[in-house]
Amino acid sequence: MKNKKTNRSAALLLLAFGVLFLVIAGRFLYIETAPKVEGVDLKKWAENVRKTTYDIDATRGKIYDKNGMVLAYDRPTYRIYAILDPDYSINSAEPNHLQDADEAAEKLAPILEMDASEIKEKIVDGQENDRFQIEFGSKGRDLSQAKKEEIEDLDISGINFTEEAKRYYPNGMFASHIIGFARTSEGEISGVTGIEKQMEKYLKETKGEISYERDKYGTKLLNPNEVMKEPENGDEVYLTIDQKIQTFLEDAMSEVDEQYNPKKIMAAVMDPKTGEILAMSNRPSYNPNAIGDVDNWYNDMISNPFEPGSTVKMFTWASAIEAGVYKGSDMFKSGTYKVTEDSPVIGDHNNRNGWGSITYDEGFQRSSNVAASKLAYDVLGPEKLRKYFSDFHLDKKTGIDLPNESNGRIVFDRPIEQITTAFGQGSTFTPIQLMTAATSIANDGQMMKPYVLSKITSSEDGKVVKENKPEQIGAPISPDTAKQMRDLLGTVVTSEHGTGQSFKLNDYTLAGKTGTAQLTGEDGTYLTGRNNYVFSFMGMAPKEDPELLMYVAVQQPDLEPTELGSEPVSYIVKTVMENSLHYMDIKPDKEVEEPMTPLSLPDVTDQPADEAARKLKETFENVEVIGDGSKVTAVLPEPGTKVVENQKIMIVTDQPKMPDLTGYSIRDIQRLARHFKLNIETMGNGYVEKQSIPAGSPIKEGGYLVVELSPPASE
Repeated sequence: MKNKKTNRSAALLLLAFGVLFLVIAGRFLYIETAPKVEGVDLKKWAENVRKTTYDIDATRGKIYDKNGMVLAYDRPTYRIYAILDPDYSINSAEPNHLQDADEAAEKLAPILEMDASEIKEKIVDGQENDRFQIEFGSKGRDLSQAKKEEIEDLDISGINFTEEAKRYYPNGMFASHIIGFARTSEGEISGVTGIEKQMEKYLKETKGEISYERDKYGTKLLNPNEVMKEPENGDEVYLTIDQKIQTFLEDAMSEVDEQYNPKKIMAAVMDPKTGEILAMSNRPSYNPNAIGDVDNWYNDMISNPFEPGSTVKMFTWASAIEAGVYKGSDMFKSGTYKVTEDSPVIGDHNNRNGWGSITYDEGFQRSSNVAASKLAYDVLGPEKLRKYFSDFHLDKKTGIDLPNESNGRIVFDRPIEQITTAFGQGSTFTPIQLMTAATSIANDGQMMKPYVLSKITSSEDGKVVKENKPEQIGAPISPDTAKQMRDLLGTVVTSEHGTGQSFKLNDYTLAGKTGTAQLTGEDGTYLTGRNNYVFSFMGMAPKEDPELLMYVAVQQPDLEPTELGSEPVSYIVKTVMENSLHYMDIKPDKEVEEPMTPLSLPDVTDQPADEAARKLKETFENVEVIGDGSKVTAVLPEPGTKVVENQKIMIVTDQPKMPDLTGYSIRDIQRLARHFKLNIETMGNGYVEKQSIPAGSPIKEGGYLVVELSPPASE
């Protein structure tokens, strides 16, 4: 009985094991032969386990100025990490993992600017938790090429680097509100503001990808089934910004910002014939390489509508001239004006006293609000004025190719609003709206659309992907009206009554209009106090055929009791205009007063230098020998030129050396630079005070000379 039970149990157990074996064997056989198991392709699953995939970095497109100077590009930075797993050194002659935590911590600490104890703590913690690798926090990221190489020279086993791209702006704060900035997030660079945002679809890169099969240590298999997708770099963006003119503007604005501490500065330079923005900047500004506490993200030139004040008067006068109703010699009574019995009194800026009965031309020169009111309401009429303001596009956005452009608002319902709009109060405009309208005055009636994008080219083959061309967007006035208006604007600067006398340029005629705009307080009323204004100027030069149009506004500068609000504005205008026109090689158009009988400069070339100098000094007061050679190789100006007795004459010897340029005029500097083919950069106005090449140094053809100029002490 017992044997029977034992045999039966053994048989059942054997049967159970047999069934289990068949199930397991069948399962293995099914897995081996079936294409999928429970919806999973096991062959592909195994390949995916063995496969590793890496991104192939691509480069975001660069941003250039109009002359090809790089304004933004991707700069490689490095992230340091340490491999801790000893298995990574198997089958390797040299250790590939970090071995000595104390040594590594001591060596890395001064370079990473960390405490050695902090570094060691990270390493030990990683070892105790069996981590394959560790990183070193924020101090271990964004390392420069120089720091990477310094660490590599330490020869610490297990230390490796990952290369990462970071957007870099080599000129810092330069044109930051135009260029904007791009930010790296999860390995991707994306534009946040400015051109970086506006042109994102062109600048954006597409990373490539490579995948292959490998063993558990990351070593590629003999048959890795490698697949590669090529990366695509972003396109290159060229702006209309001219680096030289932008630098003139940035430097001048920084000086005013430091000296006067204004709440805001807005400024731009435009080519009125094309609409190209050559320079644009704001204060406060920011450095896109170090985004921290930024006081002003907005580009106020395009995003800040405000009541601009008397710069608007040029459009009121132009409208009356174009309508055929303007007679500059007609008289009016200045001082005060009421458009209706119930309207507030409009007064002129000299405490409403006015200047008696004066002409409308003089009223423009003096920036009379009464003249603007009478001209708008009594002579031209509000309906026609409103139509012309629309023709000047003062009621719409310009369409400039920058993000976040705002539109002003023309308030024109009541008679008082109609006349205040005529002299720049009540209604609001952005500076770029005013500049766009002013292109018609500078450009013989043709109004041009402003733009900052010059072209986009492929980073692969350089082919043009997109290109902007000058676009005329209106013709609100005729060429004759434009010329008459430029002449009238010129008298604002040259007339004894003109409010723009302090804006006079040394070598070029300037046509423009000043503005003093009231500011509204929190309670809706205008602020009081001599500093609580926006002081501005819009001008064009040279007057007869303007090459540049410029707008500058300075809000609430800290003025000394003896200072005028126009002083910080005129400093920016004069510095930038004068230097830019010389840089563009525009011929000065101001007549130089010369004696009635200019003298012909004799030719002393090839003569002994000392004899030549003695001969010329008998006739001319300002003779300088360039160098210490014995023979004359050239005379500047050229022999035969008609010169005045006190004009600087330069005798160039066969061993030329840089003279002491102190007191040289800009024309003397340009003459010297042309002869020796020097590249020059001028800063300021007046006469040379400092020079970059020391006096007595050999003059090298093609060298770079920077001179700082300042006005004579008597000014």
